[in-house]
Amino acid sequence: MFKNYTTNQTTLPLDVEQYIPETDVAFAVNTLVKAIPQALFNQLEQPLGRPAYHPKIMLKVILYAYTQRVFSGKKIEMIYFLSAPRENIAIQP
Repeated sequence: MFKNYTTNQTTLPLDVEQYIPETDVAFAVNTLVKAIPQALFNQLEQPLGRPAYHPKIMLKVILYAYTQRVFSGKKIEMIYFLSAPRENIAIQP
C-alpha cells in the first residue's frame, strides 16, 4: 500500500511547469521514470505497516539529486524543498 498523492493539491492557480525551461533535467528524469512499467513498482508494495511514499516519487527525487551531484540524504532533502518547481515535477504521476 502506497500513500495516495495527487498533483492537484495546491491552492495556487499557477502552473509551475511554465517557469521551468523544457531543457531542464527535471523533465528528463520525469520522462524516464514514467517510462518504467507500473507492474515493477507493484512488486514492492507491502500490505502491512504504514503506507510508504510511492517508489516513483522517491526514484524521481533521487535521480534528480544525483544529476545535481548531490548524494547526501540531508542535502537531497534540502534541494528538494528549496526547489519548488522541480518538486512539482517530481510528484507528477
